[in-house]
Amino acid sequence: MPLMQNTTLGTVLVKIFASGTLGTRQQLCHSCSLCFRRRSTVTVSLSTSSNNKSSRHSDAAIRSLQKRRMSSDRFRMNIGGEKDFIFKQLLDYKSYTYTYLLGDCLSREAVLIDPVIEMADRDIQVIKDLGLNLKYAVNTHVHADHITGSGVLKKRLKDCKSMIASVSQAKADIKLNEGDLIKFGGHELEVRSTPGHTDGCLSYVWHDKMVVFTGDAVLIRGCGRTDFQQGDAGRLYDSVHKKIFVLPKDYIIYPAHDYTGQTSSTVGEEIRYNSRLSKTRDEFIKIMKELNLPYPKQIDKALPANMVCGIFDEEEAKN
Repeated sequence: MPLMQNTTLGTVLVKIFASGTLGTRQQLCHSCSLCFRRRSTVTVSLSTSSNNKSSRHSDAAIRSLQKRRMSSDRFRMNIGGEKDFIFKQLLDYKSYTYTYLLGDCLSREAVLIDPVIEMADRDIQVIKDLGLNLKYAVNTHVHADHITGSGVLKKRLKDCKSMIASVSQAKADIKLNEGDLIKFGGHELEVRSTPGHTDGCLSYVWHDKMVVFTGDAVLIRGCGRTDFQQGDAGRLYDSVHKKIFVLPKDYIIYPAHDYTGQTSSTVGEEIRYNSRLSKTRDEFIKIMKELNLPYPKQIDKALPANMVCGIFDEEEAKN
């Protein structure tokens, strides 16, 4: 595409097509990238010098900016520019547990990851408000800090089935294994086994949206503890590095918990900045061994209830 230069104003107008094609000069500044959108045409004014060879950014930098912008947009929009999914990140402020609601806009099918029993009324109301049909209540593992809401959801939403890892030995309608696909409408989650925090820890990868739900395997700048419930620090390190850190670095990480007010991270961030998992394997094992964490407050009540995941009577679980 030829550039249109106004010599009086001393500026260059460049049309940038957010579908992936840039102008022949491929000039784009950081502030301009904020308005970069798919399926849109943006006109940007850029200052130029008398020497056309001196551009503000290299082609490599432009491609990097473009990729980050389109990766972010990919999570929000489909190729046609219309939203094709629903995503809600919900918090239980007592156990600091994140629950994730994922829905397909066309079929209205949905899945709920890591529901909490005390928040079942909230979750059901959100599902109804959005006109969704909850297909699966999915757990990343047998939690020790809260009781799953799967049982309540199953009883109150007739089409809902519970899911958990087969190796966890917990009860559920559907037992999951490495490589399984959880399908809802036109979307699917890939199941990856990531044991170490517990034997039955699973991570769910939404490749189409470049997202991974890591449970307790990877937290933001941390990870789940390994000093009880089949915990094994070396196994957790291997799981994360072989199953999660091998994903593209711009994949968004959504953990099961956060205690510092952060909502998400990326694979690249955690590879570089995670205070535990960025270390060597031996260093990681030593760090986990020396944590000396207190006994989980809810474990004696939560574990027995969660071992009958999605089957137990919710009134008994509350007592």
